[in-house]
Amino acid sequence: MPSVTLPPAPHYNPAPCTKADLDYADLPIIDLAKTQSSEERQQLASQVQDALLTHGFFYVVNHGYLQSKVRFAKCHAASRRVSDEEKQVYAGTMKQTGSYQGYKLRQYWHIDNGVRDQIEHYNINRDVTKRGHPEVVRPFLPEIREFARFNHLDVLHPILRLIALSLELPEDALVNLHNDDAVGETYDFGSITILWSQPVAALQILSKDGKWRWVRHIEDALVVNAGDALDFLTGGYYKGTIHRVVQPPQDQQQYTRLGLFYFVMPDDNVKLIPMRESPVLQRVGINPRCEDSVAPTMEVWRKGRTSAYGQSELKSGQEKGVEEELINGVLVKHWN
Repeated sequence: MPSVTLPPAPHYNPAPCTKADLDYADLPIIDLAKTQSSEERQQLASQVQDALLTHGFFYVVNHGYLQSKVRFAKCHAASRRVSDEEKQVYAGTMKQTGSYQGYKLRQYWHIDNGVRDQIEHYNINRDVTKRGHPEVVRPFLPEIREFARFNHLDVLHPILRLIALSLELPEDALVNLHNDDAVGETYDFGSITILWSQPVAALQILSKDGKWRWVRHIEDALVVNAGDALDFLTGGYYKGTIHRVVQPPQDQQQYTRLGLFYFVMPDDNVKLIPMRESPVLQRVGINPRCEDSVAPTMEVWRKGRTSAYGQSELKSGQEKGVEEELINGVLVKHWN
């Protein structure tokens, strides 16, 4: 079979790492090269458990894909070489459909007091044929499809197996809820989010001592965090950590921050109820976000969260700086 020659990737120079003295979070590093034996996987599962309970975040290294700069070049192509007019053609219809596919354009989200966001991103389903794409992206669709396959099978599955082991469940208990035909196009509403580390410092997490700490860039590493669905499935045992994106340090403010994410969700028909068969959850106690009888499916949850995000009216909560809303009868908190 003849080889396919792909077009050259657009030129992309990554920003240099900051020299600023930042207070970095001490996140655990999970080495996927150490998953060959059951003993090694059990050790990693214990590390993942500690990471999720302590930070809600961890790094993944030695995942086997060392061309992250090329991926960022594709991201750069989508963000820099598409006209505003063409972006409108491929704009997402989040509020109408509950789907992020396409462009999330700047100023779509309302922040507070008339202030709107300056974030722009382009969302592609794992099935790249679900909708059309800007002309500059089309030549790279076969590579994007393969990149998505790698993220799902070679990164996501090993992580899900470690999380299952940390709950003393069969290794494929979570893998079986995340088939390759799941939608996977959202923010942190799903099980986990996989972020390909990039050099512009901006991501911060709120540590348990109440301090905001920066997430350090590690070349070719992945930054993984827990999302809504994992909170549902573990009965509150693994909760998402509050995090934010802020202005970079002074020596990086002239650079564009390009983020490359793989958002993970269970299959649409999965009901988001605790995995009560987990011996770990039985021991620590289960604190479900809602009664099983009214728990949403993943499809209902993602559509509700997507259509409301940045568009709904929020009410002040009891906690300082917290605003609240109800999505499908479930309380959602926003830290302003």
